[in-house]
Amino acid sequence: MTGRFRRDYRRSAAIFTPKSLAVVALLLAFVVTTPPAAADAVDCARVKCVALTFDDGPGPYTDRLLQILRDHAARATFFLIGDRVAADPAAARRIAEAGMEIGNHTWQHLDMTMLPPQDIAAEFRRATDALVAATGRRSVLARTGFGAVDDAVLAEAGRQGLAVVNWDVNTLDYRNDPAATRHLLSTQVRPNSVVLLHDTLAPTVDLMAELVPALTAEGYHLVTVSQMLGPRPPGSLYGSRDRA
Repeated sequence: MTGRFRRDYRRSAAIFTPKSLAVVALLLAFVVTTPPAAADAVDCARVKCVALTFDDGPGPYTDRLLQILRDHAARATFFLIGDRVAADPAAARRIAEAGMEIGNHTWQHLDMTMLPPQDIAAEFRRATDALVAATGRRSVLARTGFGAVDDAVLAEAGRQGLAVVNWDVNTLDYRNDPAATRHLLSTQVRPNSVVLLHDTLAPTVDLMAELVPALTAEGYHLVTVSQMLGPRPPGSLYGSRDRA
């Protein structure tokens, strides 16, 4: 080892103190263990996408639905009711940690068009507070109870930084007729559809075990609303105003 090389070696080695090596190890561990966000790279302008949305949770069947989605590398959007999140924040946290998008489904799922302005504001705000407390995330999407929307509701959503998203396909799964829901899904889903479903219903979650792989086999990428539609302006409305 020449004198110059020995000096350069010692200078380089001095950089790697025990403290710096610990930092490097931590960074490497993060790089290795953080899963790639492959779903985020989907370009729905070039490939077929569909956004499955699940309302009214969290509920007793939500964890099973999450497992179905994970098994098929699928994403979805969950519009969660604030008082249910407050009652079971761990369930909301599991949804977020599974890589799903979470939307504000108001505090108590009331018909917002029948409320005075101060109550409209409270319904959105209390739900947001519950979601942030449970998940650490502030939702940018909202869906009102029954999809009921008017100008006052949209204006308040805008003030609170929320874009309202309804749906393109209403599966009518709340009627508890799985055969009819299956038929609607098979005949109405198109590329870039936003689909209304409910993870609080056992037959719906059972149907997802069949539907999710079927859509994937047809070449659909199951993504979140924001992945498919992109950023939505606060106070805007996407989808049907028809009441569910």
